[in-house]
Amino acid sequence: MQKFVEHVQSNPKAFFDTEILHVWTLGVSPYTDEKLKSTCRSNSFFVSHNIRQAVNEGLADYTPIFLADIPAMFRRRQVKVDVALVQVSLPDKHGYCSLGVSLDITRAAVENADLVIAQVNSYMPRVHGDTFIHLSDFDYLVPHNEPILEYSPPPPEQDIVEAIGHYVAQIVEDGDTIQVGYGALPDAILSCFHEKRRLGVHTELLKDGLIDLVKKGVVDNSMKSKDRGKLVASFCMGTRETYDFINDNPAVQFKEIAYTNNPMVIGEQEHMTAINTGLEIDLSGQASTESIGSTFYSGIGGLANFMRGSVMAPYGKNILAMQSTSRDGSHSRIVPALQEGAGGTLTRGDLFYVVTEYGIAFLHGKNIRERAMALISIAHPKFRSWLIEEAKKRKIIYKDQAYMPGEKGDYPAHLETYRTTGRNVRIFLRPVKISDETIIKDFFYSLSDKSIYQRFLTVRRQLSHEELQKRFVVIDYTSEMVILAVKRYLGQEVITGIAQYCIGENNLSAEVSSVVRDDFQNKGIGFELLSSLVTVAKKQGLHTFTADILPDNTSVFRLIEKLGLEFDRRWDGGLIHIVIYLK
Repeated sequence: MQKFVEHVQSNPKAFFDTEILHVWTLGVSPYTDEKLKSTCRSNSFFVSHNIRQAVNEGLADYTPIFLADIPAMFRRRQVKVDVALVQVSLPDKHGYCSLGVSLDITRAAVENADLVIAQVNSYMPRVHGDTFIHLSDFDYLVPHNEPILEYSPPPPEQDIVEAIGHYVAQIVEDGDTIQVGYGALPDAILSCFHEKRRLGVHTELLKDGLIDLVKKGVVDNSMKSKDRGKLVASFCMGTRETYDFINDNPAVQFKEIAYTNNPMVIGEQEHMTAINTGLEIDLSGQASTESIGSTFYSGIGGLANFMRGSVMAPYGKNILAMQSTSRDGSHSRIVPALQEGAGGTLTRGDLFYVVTEYGIAFLHGKNIRERAMALISIAHPKFRSWLIEEAKKRKIIYKDQAYMPGEKGDYPAHLETYRTTGRNVRIFLRPVKISDETIIKDFFYSLSDKSIYQRFLTVRRQLSHEELQKRFVVIDYTSEMVILAVKRYLGQEVITGIAQYCIGENNLSAEVSSVVRDDFQNKGIGFELLSSLVTVAKKQGLHTFTADILPDNTSVFRLIEKLGLEFDRRWDGGLIHIVIYLK
């Protein structure tokens, strides 16, 4: 309420030892000025940018709490509200005003305050849901019209946003109900959802990006298992256009934050997907979303409730999206251990997906070594060697874990692609990552003796860590390539086939090999793998592939012919040596 803020600033002697309780403050906040320390003191349940400095300098207070718990705290009088100052819409013909863009904890404050003063503001939208309060419930009315403060976060770097949004969009499925947290990055990620369909929204914060998806037909709330057909939120921060959209719109329902943020309510929503951001995550998977070391940056808010509630839901999941480095690029946000004083908002057991501009790490059910390698694989390349060494010191990865630094080890994300085979099998083709050792080992042990013999030309019974690293996982992308065909099941990747080549000394030819898991053979996966490998090889300037195969492996010849490639063959010591021409 700008008028109240101005009054405090211009009449400091009218107040003494006043505590101002609030969640989020837009606009000016002069009550954090040290000159007013005897007049009033801010106590915020969330640290917004305009009080951050004051909180960290001890000039204002921060109360860490789940936002969902605040209404009950007011009702129990654990925190006593003497005076509630609220903004409301114009009353309707029945005398009811709407709390408009801020229901959240406001209704509980009104219902439990000793004195309620309402600014009646014609700019405040009338929002459907639990926002309506009768004029008789206010002690004083102050008519004063002023535009509602707008919120438009500064856009982050576009290339980074597009990369992160691309990966998040791979995880979000048609028909999911989404929650999107506070910040510029989540807002920007939403712009990557334009091809999604029938999304629903159950969130605390309603923002411009979500309304844009409604207008584009991406969000229609038709698949929600709870509050079907309704966009459910608790408060709104956006532009005037968004405020106009929610005004008297029956498709938008605001609920008290004790409802929207209740993990039990969230857990009843099938296919619930929570998308939030973090400040720092360590290699074991615990994350801070509220402080940078001992510096308070934001707050607990509703993030933890949504991240935990979403994975309680049938087919639910959560996503922590974050830029791999600080904004200036000087620090990695993926670290060996959280900084001293950091708030551990999310524990090691909370997270399903972590996304940076370098990819997706799925942590749920992974051991410490596996999740450390997954997180290192999506860290900024300039910090990966450091993270590998730090992880070795902490004995959480193999002590001989190798890493290919620089251009040779830069993961070629542009080669990732989805394909549908001629037998209508949907697969994801991607280059191998340093975190793939476990799933490659699982793939190897799933192969029949026949498939192993055709691939390795020997009867093998084991594949050691050392050999996995050397031959499959830690590779020089400039001289070799390993392409995986994977299927995703509840976040886990299962390899259905592998194709690889290694360039010879003349740099014009490469030895090639491939193998498909037995239960996925004859479904077109081998064709898609080899086709992808041929495309990559041609771009690298290769002229030929070579391979030694068993005489009974006739499927190789059919595959080469299907690709339209010419080849020569000759007998060589009981094997057939083939040369495949790529030009």
